Amino acid sequence: MKQILDLDAKLSENFTLREFVRSQVAEKHHIDNTPSRPVIIRLENLCRHVLQPLRDKFGPIYINSGYRCEELNEKVRGVGNSQHLIGEAADIRIVNTRQGLDYYDFICDNLEFDQLLFEYRKDGVKWLHVSCKWDIKKNRHMAIPNYQVK
Repeated sequence: MKQILDLDAKLSENFTLREFVRSQVAEKHHIDNTPSRPVIIRLENLCRHVLQPLRDKFGPIYINSGYRCEELNEKVRGVGNSQHLIGEAADIRIVNTRQGLDYYDFICDNLEFDQLLFEYRKDGVKWLHVSCKWDIKKNRHMAIPNYQVK
């Protein structure tokens, strides 16, 4: 039986579940990107420790990619051990390099995170990948300011 979720359920003051499960790729390929309850709990943790404080500082931020089921992760060519698979990661849209660096510096200097990657492709598209482990004591605080993806 298919799980019914309230996609408008709040993960934090300003983030809803819908922002983390929507995907044009999933829609195009009819992929069910419904997360389990443990994934939702991890998304709430990511919002609490990283995304909501970032939003409180800078105003609205937009999620390009949040949770990905295995099938969706394969379609978008995500790595097999991606933290997106378990609700511990999000890719944040940035409008320019300055904004990305401001977000990057704020997260590095003030927030609890596992990975922080200022990612870009050769075609010039840039975004910020951030993750936070459920057990925040296990976060590695790995930050890479210039990470090229294929």
